[in-house]
Amino acid sequence: MTVTTMLAHERGQRWLTEGGLRPTRQRLSLASLLVGDGLNRHVTAESLYAAALEAGEKVSLATVYNTLRAFCEAGIMHEITVDGTRSYFDTRIDDHPHFFWEDDNRLSDASPEELEIAHLPEPPAGTEISRVDVVIRLRRKG
Repeated sequence: MTVTTMLAHERGQRWLTEGGLRPTRQRLSLASLLVGDGLNRHVTAESLYAAALEAGEKVSLATVYNTLRAFCEAGIMHEITVDGTRSYFDTRIDDHPHFFWEDDNRLSDASPEELEIAHLPEPPAGTEISRVDVVIRLRRKG
Protein backbone atom coordinates (compact mmCIF):
# COMPACT_ATOMS: atom_id res chain seq x y z
CA MET A 1 0.00 0.00 0.00
CA THR A 2 1.42 3.39 -1.01
CA VAL A 3 1.67 6.36 1.36
CA THR A 4 -1.00 8.16 -0.70
CA THR A 5 -3.34 5.18 -0.39
CA MET A 6 -2.71 4.93 3.35
CA LEU A 7 -3.42 8.64 3.79
CA ALA A 8 -6.62 8.35 1.74
CA HIS A 9 -7.70 5.40 3.89
CA GLU A 10 -6.99 7.34 7.09
CA ARG A 11 -8.98 10.35 5.85
CA GLY A 12 -11.86 8.08 4.84
CA GLN A 13 -11.82 6.34 8.22
CA ARG A 14 -11.81 9.68 10.09
CA TRP A 15 -14.68 10.97 7.91
CA LEU A 16 -16.79 7.90 8.67
CA THR A 17 -16.01 8.18 12.38
CA GLU A 18 -17.12 11.85 12.35
CA GLY A 19 -20.45 10.66 10.95
CA GLY A 20 -20.77 7.89 13.51
CA LEU A 21 -20.70 5.24 10.78
CA ARG A 22 -19.15 1.82 11.13
CA PRO A 23 -16.27 1.60 8.64
CA THR A 24 -17.23 -1.46 6.61
CA ARG A 25 -14.89 -2.38 3.76
CA GLN A 26 -17.21 -0.91 1.12
CA ARG A 27 -17.94 2.28 3.07
CA LEU A 28 -14.23 2.78 3.68
CA SER A 29 -13.33 2.27 0.02
CA LEU A 30 -16.00 4.73 -1.14
CA ALA A 31 -15.11 7.24 1.60
CA SER A 32 -11.44 7.05 0.55
CA LEU A 33 -12.43 7.85 -3.03
CA LEU A 34 -14.60 10.77 -1.89
CA VAL A 35 -12.36 12.48 0.70
CA GLY A 36 -9.04 10.68 0.49
CA ASP A 37 -7.21 13.55 -1.18
CA GLY A 38 -8.70 16.19 1.13
CA LEU A 39 -10.69 17.88 -1.65
CA ASN A 40 -14.45 18.30 -1.81
CA ARG A 41 -16.39 16.35 -4.41
CA HIS A 42 -19.68 16.58 -6.29
CA VAL A 43 -20.51 13.08 -7.50
CA THR A 44 -23.43 11.16 -8.86
CA ALA A 45 -23.92 7.58 -7.78
CA GLU A 46 -22.96 6.53 -11.29
CA SER A 47 -19.72 8.54 -11.33
CA LEU A 48 -18.68 7.20 -7.91
CA TYR A 49 -19.52 3.67 -9.07
CA ALA A 50 -17.31 4.15 -12.15
CA ALA A 51 -14.46 5.50 -9.99
CA ALA A 52 -14.79 2.53 -7.64
CA LEU A 53 -14.62 0.06 -10.52
CA GLU A 54 -11.61 1.89 -11.94
CA ALA A 55 -9.92 1.62 -8.53
CA GLY A 56 -10.52 -2.14 -8.56
CA GLU A 57 -13.25 -2.13 -5.90
CA LYS A 58 -15.90 -4.82 -6.09
CA VAL A 59 -19.10 -2.91 -5.38
CA SER A 60 -22.56 -2.81 -6.95
CA LEU A 61 -24.34 0.34 -8.08
CA ALA A 62 -27.08 -0.40 -5.51
CA THR A 63 -24.46 -0.48 -2.75
CA VAL A 64 -23.10 2.88 -3.94
CA TYR A 65 -26.60 4.40 -3.81
CA ASN A 66 -27.26 2.94 -0.35
CA THR A 67 -23.88 4.10 0.93
CA LEU A 68 -24.34 7.64 -0.38
CA ARG A 69 -27.76 7.77 1.35
CA ALA A 70 -26.14 6.56 4.60
CA PHE A 71 -23.47 9.27 4.28
CA CYS A 72 -26.21 11.90 3.83
CA GLU A 73 -28.23 10.57 6.78
CA ALA A 74 -25.07 10.72 8.92
CA GLY A 75 -24.62 14.38 7.96
CA ILE A 76 -21.24 14.00 6.26
CA MET A 77 -22.64 14.65 2.75
CA HIS A 78 -25.50 16.61 1.21
CA GLU A 79 -27.69 15.51 -1.65
CA ILE A 80 -28.32 18.26 -4.21
CA THR A 81 -31.24 17.53 -6.51
CA VAL A 82 -30.84 19.31 -9.82
CA ASP A 83 -34.05 18.05 -11.35
CA GLY A 84 -36.43 15.22 -10.60
CA THR A 85 -34.11 12.66 -12.16
CA ARG A 86 -30.62 13.86 -11.25
CA SER A 87 -28.99 14.02 -7.82
CA TYR A 88 -25.46 15.02 -6.93
CA PHE A 89 -23.79 14.28 -3.64
CA ASP A 90 -21.56 16.94 -2.11
CA THR A 91 -18.85 16.30 0.49
CA ARG A 92 -18.81 20.00 1.40
CA ILE A 93 -21.57 20.30 3.99
CA ASP A 94 -21.60 24.02 4.85
CA ASP A 95 -24.32 26.18 3.31
CA HIS A 96 -23.21 27.29 -0.15
CA PRO A 97 -24.74 27.76 -3.61
CA HIS A 98 -23.95 25.69 -6.69
CA PHE A 99 -23.59 26.18 -10.42
CA PHE A 100 -25.09 23.45 -12.59
CA TRP A 101 -23.37 23.38 -15.97
CA GLU A 102 -26.13 22.18 -18.30
CA ASP A 103 -23.76 21.53 -21.23
CA ASP A 104 -21.60 19.16 -19.12
CA ASN A 105 -24.14 17.90 -16.54
CA ARG A 106 -21.68 19.04 -13.89
CA LEU A 107 -22.14 20.66 -10.50
CA SER A 108 -19.59 23.05 -8.97
CA ASP A 109 -19.48 25.37 -5.98
CA ALA A 110 -20.47 29.02 -6.38
CA SER A 111 -19.21 31.74 -4.08
CA PRO A 112 -21.49 32.11 -1.04
CA GLU A 113 -20.16 35.64 -0.46
CA GLU A 114 -21.84 36.83 -3.65
CA LEU A 115 -25.28 35.38 -2.83
CA GLU A 116 -27.86 37.40 -0.97
CA ILE A 117 -31.22 35.99 0.10
CA ALA A 118 -33.16 38.86 1.60
CA HIS A 119 -36.20 36.94 2.79
CA LEU A 120 -37.57 33.41 2.79
CA PRO A 121 -41.27 32.61 2.80
CA GLU A 122 -42.77 31.61 6.13
CA PRO A 123 -42.84 27.79 6.33
CA PRO A 124 -46.20 26.08 6.79
CA ALA A 125 -47.47 25.60 10.34
CA GLY A 126 -45.69 22.85 12.24
CA THR A 127 -42.60 22.92 10.02
CA GLU A 128 -39.24 24.61 9.96
CA ILE A 129 -36.76 25.30 7.18
CA SER A 130 -33.98 22.75 7.44
CA ARG A 131 -31.83 24.19 4.66
CA VAL A 132 -32.01 26.09 1.38
CA ASP A 133 -30.37 24.71 -1.74
CA VAL A 134 -29.47 27.25 -4.41
CA VAL A 135 -28.63 25.81 -7.83
CA ILE A 136 -27.81 28.32 -10.54
CA ARG A 137 -28.15 26.77 -13.99
CA LEU A 138 -25.59 27.77 -16.62
CA ARG A 139 -25.31 27.17 -20.36
CA ARG A 140 -22.91 28.46 -22.95
CA LYS A 141 -24.06 31.42 -25.02
CA GLY A 142 -24.84 31.00 -28.65
